[in-house]
Amino acid sequence: MPAFTQALIIANVVGFVLQQLLGDPMLQWFALWPPGAGGWVNSSLLAPWQWLSYSFLHGSVMHLAFNMLGLWMFGGDLERVWGPRRVALAYFASVFLGAGAQLLVAGVLGNGGPPVIGASAGVFGLLLGFALVFPERRIMPLFPPIPMPARIFVVLYAVLELILGVTGSQAGIAHFAHLGGLLGGWLVYRFGRGGPGSWRRGR
Repeated sequence: MPAFTQALIIANVVGFVLQQLLGDPMLQWFALWPPGAGGWVNSSLLAPWQWLSYSFLHGSVMHLAFNMLGLWMFGGDLERVWGPRRVALAYFASVFLGAGAQLLVAGVLGNGGPPVIGASAGVFGLLLGFALVFPERRIMPLFPPIPMPARIFVVLYAVLELILGVTGSQAGIAHFAHLGGLLGGWLVYRFGRGGPGSWRRGR
């Protein structure tokens, strides 16, 4: 497994273990809290590190496992082509834009909402980068269990996230953070280190 992808998985596992050991203070200080949640720590505008730190916290072992599986599936192959620096840029840009998108929607709706945790926005950014670099690579989603090209998979997933986010039919999931993560992955693909053809030149 490439070095950055491995380090990222280890960091997420360590973050989850600290959550179990330290409990609520980890969420209060490091989850992504919408404005107005109460107290300066519980406001991402007053605690800006939360725009990144939330990605190292997870709600359950299964939540962590699915995100780490995504990092391993998409981050490893992408790092072998892009290198660790560009993958790191794509991942953290996706985490940051995912936080911004989720907070923006929460602010527009005026409902605040629960704190956001999880590496999903970063994983979605790497998924988009993977689909752009390996568009014909077959992916087997859990549902439906039908193999499909990566480019089709990411389009379907993006449309589903948009529908679920707009309709609010699947509460408790930060759908707009996922969409912001996709945007981060696309921006790094498009503008990171020489544009969309740079990976072909081995940069």
